[in-house]
Amino acid sequence: MKDLLSDPDWQADTLGKPLPDSPHAVSVSLPLWEHVIGYEEGNSAVVGRMLAGYPRFFISLTTQKLFGAAEARFAGAGEGALVFPSRLAAERCRAFACQREPEAEIRLEAMGKFGLWAVVFPESLRPVVRLFWRFSGEIVSSRCAQACLEGSVPDMEEGETARQVIASRLARYYGVGPGDIMLLPSGMAAVSTVHRMLDHVLPNRESVQWDFPYVDVLKVQQELGHGAHFFANASPENLQAIHALAAAHFINGVYVEAPSNPLLRCMPLSEISAHLRASGVPVVIDDTVATVLQVDALKFADLVTTSLTKSFSGVGDVLGGSIVMNPRSPHYEAFRAFAEEEREHNAALWCEDAVVLEANSRDFPKRVRRASQNAEILAGFLAKHPAVERVHFATPEDPGLAELLRPGARCGCLLSVILKDPAAAPRVYDALRVCKGPSLGANFTIVCPYTLLAHYTELEWAVDCGVPAHLLRVSVGLEESDDLVQRFADALALA
Repeated sequence: MKDLLSDPDWQADTLGKPLPDSPHAVSVSLPLWEHVIGYEEGNSAVVGRMLAGYPRFFISLTTQKLFGAAEARFAGAGEGALVFPSRLAAERCRAFACQREPEAEIRLEAMGKFGLWAVVFPESLRPVVRLFWRFSGEIVSSRCAQACLEGSVPDMEEGETARQVIASRLARYYGVGPGDIMLLPSGMAAVSTVHRMLDHVLPNRESVQWDFPYVDVLKVQQELGHGAHFFANASPENLQAIHALAAAHFINGVYVEAPSNPLLRCMPLSEISAHLRASGVPVVIDDTVATVLQVDALKFADLVTTSLTKSFSGVGDVLGGSIVMNPRSPHYEAFRAFAEEEREHNAALWCEDAVVLEANSRDFPKRVRRASQNAEILAGFLAKHPAVERVHFATPEDPGLAELLRPGARCGCLLSVILKDPAAAPRVYDALRVCKGPSLGANFTIVCPYTLLAHYTELEWAVDCGVPAHLLRVSVGLEESDDLVQRFADALALA
């Protein structure tokens, strides 16, 4: 596998290459600003060269072949098929599509291997079915698809052992029991499962998203549930509004990130948690950016979600997600009962993915410390650069984050940069000698024009929320810090 620390894919001819160089990569090289625009607009000159992408958005080539096999087997004229990891996931997909097209004929077909089920639908509904794949995160991984296509027999026992090791590892970090950990096929599957869990415990209620979130966390609440109230900051008016919603029993949960992506800030949970607890409203915290090693989300959270795809894995060649249930939550017994039902009937982290994730995460603490230290150094350099307007970077000076930070902890690998001259952002991006594409938490540094990738169809809304279109998000890796700073200095010379 190519060493992307010393030899990153950053030039135009790397367009579409998987990052890392693996058939199971979760990122893809988009080395030029124009490539990002072309990807978002579906330009065939860009999309046609892509050999990988983030799997919820760009279905892996292997999984596409599995879909093709399902279509050849089950679909008729004018029909398509997508494959899901369990019958219940397929049923949820059908229900999602039928909400939008009640008269549509959608059927489910058993694939006959590994508990996979195909959803067969009119071709006109493909965009809707793809949205469910993206929002739910209940996807068939490339390794699972490969095993199904090749007819191989994976070692299920080895996979179960790996899942147990991962759960025990996470439980030790969080200070809970292994039974309080759920492992899912992706980080977004953790979010969507929590959303169903809350609807099960407190049904038919809306939810609250507090602060500007990672794009699909809000989409899950809006598209898969009963709707969401979005509060972009911690103003007194917003705090009062959340209090009122909780007191009136209108909401089933408040979602926050610690810190948030891409603005790297944390809402002051101490100002609201007691009121929410008194009203019986759970708090859901996502700690993906800082990781459990650096923030104690269970201090305020009833449930914690994490994308294990990111820093926990580091390599960037496997998807996974987790939910942690807080034993001190008043809803704990209801959460555990729901989790046991899920474990019995829904797909867990695929066995071969679990084996890879377990191996990747063995040096998790060491990598997190190194990447966080590098991010701190790079953020300090960027904050003083004359071409930089602002650096968003989580620090202990943020009161909301300070109350969650563990002793001696740093604040994670992620930062965002806003240049003084928006027109310079494409030049700087194109010149950066680091990998460029989606995702974060990889062992190698990776940069993207985050707002364009995540909010291309809603740029005005993002800008109104304080997230400009020319924002560059930087996920800092394990490179030598001096070398990394020099790469940014060279690119910023073009600003």
